[in-house]
Amino acid sequence: MQKDFAIFYGGSMQDEQLKWCLKQKKGINLVEPSENLAAAFLGKSESALRSMEANANAGIEDWATAAGYYAKYFAVYALLAKLGVKSEIHDCTIAAFKYLFVDEGIADSGLFEELEDSKKERIDAQCYSRVAGIDFDKVMADANKFVTKIEEIIDGLNSDKMQSLVGKLQQLIEGEDDG
Repeated sequence: MQKDFAIFYGGSMQDEQLKWCLKQKKGINLVEPSENLAAAFLGKSESALRSMEANANAGIEDWATAAGYYAKYFAVYALLAKLGVKSEIHDCTIAAFKYLFVDEGIADSGLFEELEDSKKERIDAQCYSRVAGIDFDKVMADANKFVTKIEEIIDGLNSDKMQSLVGKLQQLIEGEDDG
């Protein structure tokens, strides 16, 4: 899907993807920030980590791969929920994470790349039954580290930083409304 944005819209792939996401009903939207929703999605992330481990230990590689991705995805969703950002499209959620946290230097670009790679591995495992060569010990260790890093980012957000990030997204949204 990433390449499609650049080919279809032209220009910067990230900018065009964000613009596309802002136009989608279930794309990127601002809602009320929610500590409760953030906590609930962190709980889902922890549950996915346990599922990943159980499936990997049982030799169920496709579901272990999927659970590893969802552990990361739910952690990122928790981070966005804390800000008041909602997205029901995975690519848009990931794009919002990059725009708000990676591009701002709050999260390392390696986290974005790892999330993108995990999404691809999940699709390969679930849709195409491609799991050969995956090192599940590494997958589990990486997923646990990823979730811990996102939890540290969540814990480190203060109200000023949150307002700044929401303001950045609001400017982008208003720019789309004008265009």
